[in-house]
This record gives sequence, C-alpha cells and structure tokens, in this order.
Amino acid sequence: MYTWTFWILAIWFVINVIWMWFALDKPGLQKTFAWINVIAVVWGFWAFYGAAPVAGLHIWFELLNWVNVLLALLQFYFGYRHATKQAQ
Repeated sequence: MYTWTFWILAIWFVINVIWMWFALDKPGLQKTFAWINVIAVVWGFWAFYGAAPVAGLHIWFELLNWVNVLLALLQFYFGYRHATKQAQ
C-alpha cells in the first residue's frame, strides 16, 4: 500500500502542477483541483503514518506530502483571489 500510494500521489502531483500553470486564470478549476488536492493530502498522510514504511521512499513520501500541502495552498490562493478582488 505504501509504495503504490506514493507513486499514485507522485503522478497526481506532476499532472496537477503542469495543469495548474496552464490554468492560472480559471479560478473555478483552481478551487476544484485544490479541494481534490486536499483529499490527496489526507490520503497521503494517512498512508504515510498508517502503513509500514519502505526505507527508500520514507523521506520522499514525507516531502511529497508537504509539497502537496503547499501546492494546495497555492491553488486555493489562485482560486479565491478573484473573489476577494470582486468583493472589494
């Protein structure tokens, strides 16, 4: 479970980063993918702390989880910044 979760999240991260930079002007999509990323983060930390770790992936898995948290925060910023500007 540990290894396949890592690889699924790693592939998701790469796809998500590439997609994000091409859709910076689409706040609805940014919000959607940010919330999907929250689910990925919860799943990632659940697998990281709940499954038996693989020594070679332990550091990379933890790093991937925290970078995914930062990506979700960035996507929330890009998704909700237009709503803040319009409300003022």
